[in-house]
Amino acid sequence: MPILLPSITLATEILIFALAALACNLLLGYTGLLSFGQGIFFGGGAYSASLVMIHLNFGLIAALATAILIGASLALIVGALSIRRTGIYFVMLTLAFTQMAYFLAYTFSQWTGGDNGLLDVPRPALAIFGMTISDLQSSEAFYVFVASLFVIVFVFARRVIHSPFGTTLVAIRENEGRSSAVGFSTNHFKLMAFVISGAITGLAGALYALLLNFAPLSNIELAMSENIMIMTIIGGTGSLLGSILGAGSIVLIGDLLSSIWPRWMMILGAALIAVVLFLPEGLWGGLRSLSSKLLVSKKSKQEAISEVTK
Repeated sequence: MPILLPSITLATEILIFALAALACNLLLGYTGLLSFGQGIFFGGGAYSASLVMIHLNFGLIAALATAILIGASLALIVGALSIRRTGIYFVMLTLAFTQMAYFLAYTFSQWTGGDNGLLDVPRPALAIFGMTISDLQSSEAFYVFVASLFVIVFVFARRVIHSPFGTTLVAIRENEGRSSAVGFSTNHFKLMAFVISGAITGLAGALYALLLNFAPLSNIELAMSENIMIMTIIGGTGSLLGSILGAGSIVLIGDLLSSIWPRWMMILGAALIAVVLFLPEGLWGGLRSLSSKLLVSKKSKQEAISEVTK
């Protein structure tokens, strides 16, 4: 991506939000849970990693591990309370938790910086057993680090969705009543999906704070949850590769159009409506459909040529 895109920082941002969209996809695409709580885990990961680095002098690996733990813990709390309800009541509960988390972050400004955000977030060197691997100060080095983490998480997520656990999540999405009737504890599986999603989203939030050297209050507000949700839907629910397409398209649209037209979000809204109406499986689903049509057309031509030759 750094070769194709105008800046390495933009490529890094796409991968970070692709992580967040991938985590959201585990809930929405594979479990069928429309959660507006992703901003809680994203902001929680950003704040926790930043605070332990600033006040406790944690190294990079320890700070990221803290963000993963905090993201998973917050998801455990939010999920345990939200999955008691279904449908619109579940959605409203996650939305209420997000609003509450935002106002808590705003209130405790001595820790979060309030409206100003948490400033001067350091970017420690990557060190293992006291040996420095990279100082991560250059954009290129940090991109390689984020890309490596993305690959690890992507492989882990694929293993999850192709495991019996992932198959059970899909069964719950398709028919929760039947899944419960055959003996599965559906709430247990949904809660585990929440925890995994929260852990990955917390990691994404920490990486975003490291990228910006700053943890803004906007990380934890409702708009962040909405952006992550839009990335997931536009890319394609039920597709991990779609998460990359969704994050890339939204980040690129924002980068290209925000400097041209202040109301560029209207274009984003129109794009979301178009995807929902004409590409219900998202960009990835549309690309697969187009590819299969082209293959069928090519095969038909080859068969026609073969018949003529005979």
